[in-house]
Amino acid sequence: MRSLLNFLARFNNLIIFLLLEGIAIYLLATGNNYHNTRVILGIRGITNGVEESISNTRNYLKLREINQSLSEENVALRNRIGRLSEKNNFLFFPVTDTVYRQQYKHTSAEVINNSVNRQKNFLTVNKGYMQGIAVDMALTSDNAVVGVIVGCSANFSIAMSVINQDFKLSARIRSNGYFGSINWDGRNYRKAILSEIPQHVSVNIGDTIETTGYSAIFPEGIMVGTVSDFEKVGGDFYRITVDLKSDFKKIDFVDIIGNMKKAEQRNLETKFQ
Repeated sequence: MRSLLNFLARFNNLIIFLLLEGIAIYLLATGNNYHNTRVILGIRGITNGVEESISNTRNYLKLREINQSLSEENVALRNRIGRLSEKNNFLFFPVTDTVYRQQYKHTSAEVINNSVNRQKNFLTVNKGYMQGIAVDMALTSDNAVVGVIVGCSANFSIAMSVINQDFKLSARIRSNGYFGSINWDGRNYRKAILSEIPQHVSVNIGDTIETTGYSAIFPEGIMVGTVSDFEKVGGDFYRITVDLKSDFKKIDFVDIIGNMKKAEQRNLETKFQ
């Protein structure tokens, strides 16, 4: 109580000034239509600004949920497209199966651990073999190559990232169809190297590099990146620098793709190798 009295005694002049100022503003606002309108508009503007800030904050906090929802929706659409396209293409498949002759199945997962500053980088996702994930499934994000599953537990999986020196992928130049091998040289996490492209092939800055589908892991036509530089090296081949489409510092959700005919393809290829 004494502290309150001391506070009032110390700031009594300021308190009286603010009280009188408030009374004056009230009388001015209520006694004159123009000032009344200006005060109401001012208060309404402040209120709208506060409400907009609160709304923006809530929307920002919901971005993670929105991203996850969009990722799951994309996966459902990809599975539906795969079933429909395979169902209509049955010229050489007279036997009806239980999956509508669909070749690829999709599921979404959240990236819960990731590295970009090592020579061998990996990602951890929050799904494992209990959710149908298996080794040698492909990872993409925004329809761009991310990596390959190399290990699974019950509820988690480890994927080898494109920015891993052990990662190799068959890729081609979209404009002319010539293919080679993509690997990472351990330098810039946004760039990879496309090799084995003959020097007589026309290569241009900005050419799109995409998967060939030869590996039985990635579907054909998934984007890897674009050509940013190329040079002639020893022998008859180019060394092509590719700007990766995936920014590995910003990946939150991935699309995991399983080739349902991979085992059949590999078993047949093994017989002739």
